[in-house]
Amino acid sequence: MSDKNVWTAVWPKGSDVAADVASVSRRHFVKGIGATLVAGYGLGGNVAAGVAASLAATPGQVPAGTAKFTHPGLLHTEADFLRMRSKVGAHASPWIDGWEVLVANGHTKLTNEPNPQPVIRRGGGNENYWILYNDIAAAYGDALRWKVSDDPRYAIKAVEYLDRWASTLTALEGNSNVALAAGIYGYQFANVGEIMRSYSGWSAAGLAAFQKMMRNVFYPINYSFLHRPVDVKRTHYWANWELCNLASMLAIGVLCDDADIVNDAVEYFKNGAGNGSIGKAVYFVHPGNLGQWQEAGRDQGHTMLGIALAGAICEMAWNQGIDLYGYDNNRFLAGAEYVAKSNLKQPDGAFYTVPFATYQNCDVTQTVFSTGSQGGGRPCWALVANHYINRRGLAAPYSRRFAEQMTPEGGGGNYGPNSGGFDQLGYGTLTCTRDPGTPAPTPTGLTAYASAGKAVLSWWGCSDAVSYNVKRASNAGGPYTTIKRGITDLLTYTDTPPAAGPYFYAVTAQRSSGESALSNQAKVITAVQLLAHLSFDEGSGPAAADSSGNGHTATLNGATWATGRHGHAVSLNGTGAYVALPDDLLSDVSDFTIAAWVFWDGSQNWARIFDFGAGIGRYMMLTPSADRRSNNGAVRFSLTVNGFGDQMIDAAAELPSKRWVHVAVTLSGSTGTLYVDGAPAGSNARMFLAPFRLGSTTQNWLGKSQYAADAGFNGLIDDFRVYRGALSAAQVVSLMDS
Repeated sequence: MSDKNVWTAVWPKGSDVAADVASVSRRHFVKGIGATLVAGYGLGGNVAAGVAASLAATPGQVPAGTAKFTHPGLLHTEADFLRMRSKVGAHASPWIDGWEVLVANGHTKLTNEPNPQPVIRRGGGNENYWILYNDIAAAYGDALRWKVSDDPRYAIKAVEYLDRWASTLTALEGNSNVALAAGIYGYQFANVGEIMRSYSGWSAAGLAAFQKMMRNVFYPINYSFLHRPVDVKRTHYWANWELCNLASMLAIGVLCDDADIVNDAVEYFKNGAGNGSIGKAVYFVHPGNLGQWQEAGRDQGHTMLGIALAGAICEMAWNQGIDLYGYDNNRFLAGAEYVAKSNLKQPDGAFYTVPFATYQNCDVTQTVFSTGSQGGGRPCWALVANHYINRRGLAAPYSRRFAEQMTPEGGGGNYGPNSGGFDQLGYGTLTCTRDPGTPAPTPTGLTAYASAGKAVLSWWGCSDAVSYNVKRASNAGGPYTTIKRGITDLLTYTDTPPAAGPYFYAVTAQRSSGESALSNQAKVITAVQLLAHLSFDEGSGPAAADSSGNGHTATLNGATWATGRHGHAVSLNGTGAYVALPDDLLSDVSDFTIAAWVFWDGSQNWARIFDFGAGIGRYMMLTPSADRRSNNGAVRFSLTVNGFGDQMIDAAAELPSKRWVHVAVTLSGSTGTLYVDGAPAGSNARMFLAPFRLGSTTQNWLGKSQYAADAGFNGLIDDFRVYRGALSAAQVVSLMDS
C-alpha cells in the first residue's frame, strides 16, 4: 500500500476528516491550520473548507508550556562555537579541514539570493521542495561562517534568508511525502534560526516572525504525523519518517521556548507507538550490543539516514540537559554500531557481516540483511563518535572508523555517494570534533540473560581499553574468578556455568597501564525457579496470594470464585472479568515456563488464558483458540515486540472444552514448546524473542487481551504458575500429575 493510501484509508475524504483534524487543531494548533494539514496530505480540497469553517470560532494558540532553555542550544551551543573558532584559528586538523570544505561550498557565496516560495510541495505534482532545502543549506552555511569567523556579512546574509522565508512561506503541500519535508527541513531550518537568534542585528520582530512560521507551517504537520489516528497501521512508515518529524518538533520546541512540544518529542522518542521510538527503530539488540536498525532489511542508505536523524535528536536534547544518547543502555549507540559495522569493509575488502533477526511490520517481512547502497556515507558519524568516545569515554569502534572514513564531512550536497544530498546539515568534522576526553573508568552497562542453561553477557567498553576480562562468582559481590581473558570484539561472552543456579558476573578492562576496577554486576539464574504461583484457594476477597514467596499478589477485577480442580479457582465470565498480575513480572526473564489448569467453555475466539504486555505493540499471550477462519481454531502462544512478526507456537487443534485441561508453555534458548495435558502440542525452534525484550509491561492479565475487541475468557483458571527457566517435558508431566 502506498503512503498516500494509508492516509486516505484511515481518513477517507469527507466531513469525518474535517472533524478529526479540527479536533486535533483545537487542542494543539493555531487557528486555521486544519485546512493546511488536509491540503498537505492530499486528502482533497473538498475537506479543507469544512475544516476551516469548523475552526473559525477557535481562539488563538493554546498557551504553550514554558521552561528555561539554553540558547543557542540545538545542534550547537556557544561553547561549541568557541571551540570551532579556536581550532580553526590555530589551523588545527581536522577542524581546519572541515572549515575549508564549508568555505568551498557554493551555497555560502555572499552573492547568492534567497528564493522564498509561498507554498512548498513534496510529493504529487508541481514539486519544488529543492528550492527550500537549497536555501536552508545556504542559510546554515552562512550562519556557521559568521559564528566561526565573526564576519558580519554572513550574519546579514543568513538573516536575509530567514526573514524572507518567514514573510513568504504559508504552507507545505503534497501527498504523504509532505511529512518528510516538514520533518527534514523543519529541524534544519529551526537550527539556523537558533544559531542566528544570538545575532544582535536580527530584530526581535524578525525572530518572532520566524518562530511563527516554524510553529504554524512545520509543527502542525510534524504533530499530526506522529499522532495520526492509524493504530493498526502505526508501523507502516519507516523509522526515518517519524524521526525527522521528531527532530523538527524538538527543534521547534526549543526555538519557541515551548516545553510542551519538547516534552512531547522526548516522550515519543522513548515510548512512542511508531517506528520513531528508539525501541522500535533499534528493533533488536544482538549480543555485543549490536542494535539491528529497523530499516536494515530495506537498504543501507536509509539506515544511515536514521542514524543521522536520531543522532540529531540526541544532540539537540543533550544540549538542553536531556540524555537520550544514554537512554535504555545506550540503545542509540547499539544501532549506530550495527549500521557502521555493516557498512565498513574488512582488510580483505569484504564488508563485515552482522546478525539479522527477521523483521516484520504491517506491510513487509524481511528475513535477510539488505546490501542495497551498502558502504555509502552520510555526514553523521562525527557527531556519534565524538559524543560516545570523547564526551563519555566509551568504546565505539565502528562509529569511530566510519567517522575517520568520512573526514572531513561536507554539507549542502557535497558529501559523497548515497548521501541523501540535503537530508543532513553536515559539516560534522568542523562542528562536532572534540579533543579526546577522559576514558570511562570501567566497562559499563553489563547485561546478562539465561539461554538454555548458558549465560549471555554484553557490555560497553572503555575508549582506551586493549581487551576485556570476564569474571564470575557464586555470591553477590564475589569473590570472583576470571573465566575469560583477552576479549576484543565483539564485547560479549557466553558462559556455560558448571551447574544450575544463580551466578554473578562482572567485567574489567585491560589497559596498557593495567586492569580496571569491576564493571557493574549482572546476575543470571540458570536454574528453574518458581517466580509466581497463584493457587486461587482463597475462595473469597479481591486478591489472590502468591504462594511462591515473591510477593506477586494478583487482583480480581470482576472475577469471582468457584470450585476448582483442587480447592478453589478463579471464575471469569467472558464479558470483562479478569485477573491483574503485578507490573514487570517478566522484565528480567528469558527462558520461562507458564503453566495452569484451565476449564474453558469453548465459546470464544481469540480469548486469552493470559496476556502480558503493554498494549497491542508488545505482548506475550496464550489463547485457547486462535482465528478459526485462518487456523481452523488452535491453541496458540504468541510473543511480539512491535505488534507484528509474532513468534508463535501453534497446536493442531483448539483447547478441549468443558473439562479441566493442563496447559503449559516453555522457552529454552530459541526453542518454544506448547503442552496440552502434558503432551507436546506444538513447537518453534526459531524463537529469537524472550519476555525481557518486551521491556516494561503494565498490563499483565489472566482472561483479558491487549486488544479491546477480543473476547474475554469464559471459564475457570486454577493453579497458575510462572517459572524462571524451562521445565523439561518430564517435569511438565510431573507438574500436571502433582
